[in-house]
Amino acid sequence: MRTRKDAWRLGVVLFEDFELLDVCGPVEMFALAERRFDISLIGPQAGPVRSAQGPSLMADLGYGEAGTVDIVLVPGGIGTRRLVEDEGFIGWLAGWASRGEGPYVTSVCTGAGVLARAGLLNGYPATSNKFAFDWARSQSDQVQWVRSARWVANGRRWTSSGISAGIDMALALIAELYGDEMASRVATAAEYVWNRDPTVDPFAGVTLAADH
Repeated sequence: MRTRKDAWRLGVVLFEDFELLDVCGPVEMFALAERRFDISLIGPQAGPVRSAQGPSLMADLGYGEAGTVDIVLVPGGIGTRRLVEDEGFIGWLAGWASRGEGPYVTSVCTGAGVLARAGLLNGYPATSNKFAFDWARSQSDQVQWVRSARWVANGRRWTSSGISAGIDMALALIAELYGDEMASRVATAAEYVWNRDPTVDPFAGVTLAADH
């Protein structure tokens, strides 16, 4: 049962060296949606979790304390390279993200690689950060990887490209759940120019030596 009428429970997964904007960008959008989302940050344990950029965010709960949610959000960041090798974490994520009636399972950037390693994208189309796309793709050959996309939505599986693309995906998910007018109000409140077309991906052909 949701904790507030018409509110979706959103669980954001934190881990050491997560990408800060991957979390804060989408969370800002959901938080501006007129109290329609109950947001929890979930880390290895309750308390500070250090981002790849240095500042920490405070996890509300540890992984083992996380209850059923309606939306799972997994960010990217250099920490995903270690995370996919953590069998305990991958097993927890696969089970937690499958609880209840089947939550929306979403990712930003290389978070898609984590979802793929956990088997949560099997049979689905998905995208990831273009500058780490091959790494994400290497996590599973059972995913229909889409290189050119700002975000990809298929049923309850939503994945976005690099970093700022998570903001566009979050707005699109708000539109899915509450309508385009609500999402437009959120974008306006944030003074953000929302890219509404998931196929418009100006970075798909860019080559850059980067690691996220």
